Amino acid sequence: MMEFTAKQIAQYINGEIIGDANAKVHTFSKIEEGIPGAISFLASPKYSHYIYETKSTIVLVDDSIELTAPVSTTVIRVKNARDCVARLLQLYAASIPSKKGIHELAYVSPDAEVGKDVYVGPYACIGDGAKIGDGCQIYPNAVIGDHVTMGTGCKIYPNVTIYHGCKLGNSVTIHAGSVIGADGFGFAPNGENYDKIPQIGIVTIEDNVEIGANTCVDRSTMGSTYLRKGVKLDNLVQVAHNVDVGENTVMSAQVGIAGSTHIGKWCMFGGQVGLAGHSTIGDKVLLGAQSGVPGSLKGNQTLIGTPPMEPRSWFKSQAIFRRLPEMYKELEELRKEVEKLRARQ
Repeated sequence: MMEFTAKQIAQYINGEIIGDANAKVHTFSKIEEGIPGAISFLASPKYSHYIYETKSTIVLVDDSIELTAPVSTTVIRVKNARDCVARLLQLYAASIPSKKGIHELAYVSPDAEVGKDVYVGPYACIGDGAKIGDGCQIYPNAVIGDHVTMGTGCKIYPNVTIYHGCKLGNSVTIHAGSVIGADGFGFAPNGENYDKIPQIGIVTIEDNVEIGANTCVDRSTMGSTYLRKGVKLDNLVQVAHNVDVGENTVMSAQVGIAGSTHIGKWCMFGGQVGLAGHSTIGDKVLLGAQSGVPGSLKGNQTLIGTPPMEPRSWFKSQAIFRRLPEMYKELEELRKEVEKLRARQ
């Protein structure tokens, strides 16, 4: 168990200690659920009351928050408590030793190439011709298909399936149950049924991509489906065949991207956003939750709704929508009045 003192933490995040510099912590906790040995943070004044009763040993506090009474915990004053917690969480995660070695119950094809310090868990399978880079971690029941290539430092969690031929860069993380490279949804009606269109392409995932649990990224019909550098996908996201997702774009849960859509860099999509196929989305497009996008969008926009519009216009429209029954009734009354006036002429 790793322990850190208040002095060590303050030095790392450039904070000011108020209290015991030798106080030690070994875990993290929300301030309202604090326990001895934990570090918490306070970044909003509306939660200030928790600091007077928390059991956490250390609390990071924004400089902008004024404490109006004594506290029993050790306080570390910082400019931005949220950012500091993120840095400490990264430090903590990096301190956890990685597993190494191939478990006796794993299957690694004799034709596969496995780098140094790789972990392969029980019942994981690595197919013919696969290439696994140094320091990768492949957890139990994961399936790495034939001729898959994987860079260094990747983490493939339990029950992930990566189909044949797909390519992963360095430091790619794929969480449990996700499927990379299943067939794209390609069928052609023949009058009586549907003919399967073979999906002979692959999926290419570049460096520093993270994919949440039970997410699917389909292989392309031809060529490749792409997740570019730094892309982050939440759980339960669907990326269809021949989609190209630009660098550092992030998507929340249940986003669905139809085939052959090109998405720009630094986009942010809220939960359940849906994009029609064969469209182009520019850089830095921010879409609110449940937005439905029927076509292409220019870059540098913040939009919401179906079809998407600027937030101010959308909220005004929603206010009118709620009044539609009343407005319809008034319109009917006006129509009847007009008919009476016409009848008198």
